[in-house]
Amino acid sequence: MITLEEFKKKHSDKCRLIGLDLGSKRIGVSICDDKQLIATPLKTINRNSLKDLVDELRLIINENDIKGIIVGNPLNMDGSSGRSAQSVKDTAENIEKNLDIPICLWDERLSTVGAFNLSSQLDINVSKREKKIDENAAAFILQGALDFLNN
Repeated sequence: MITLEEFKKKHSDKCRLIGLDLGSKRIGVSICDDKQLIATPLKTINRNSLKDLVDELRLIINENDIKGIIVGNPLNMDGSSGRSAQSVKDTAENIEKNLDIPICLWDERLSTVGAFNLSSQLDINVSKREKKIDENAAAFILQGALDFLNN
């Protein structure tokens, strides 16, 4: 796994990225434009097996010419790594072993809360918000990484 700083140095040209919010049951996926300006929710994948996840990601990567993956890192509020962060890191490393694409971890503290609050400001009803929360959280994560890359 590489840092976002290392990714920025290797990929000076803009390219498309996907963001992942790795949950225990569902995985939110987002995608950005080739100018790396805007992250958009793409889909939610039900978490079955690593093989199914890798196959689904490979399909998204090939269809959209993706050059990197940003994975939300659920750090504790004090910045330390807990059980969830270790689980995400392990899953990201397993994904990286199966795909030939750089993966970066990005601090995702409060991404689900942020995505939920943002959708409430857009006046989206609660049932739709809950249905799309994983992919919206992934977009929130990816947008944070894009903002970092663009500064």
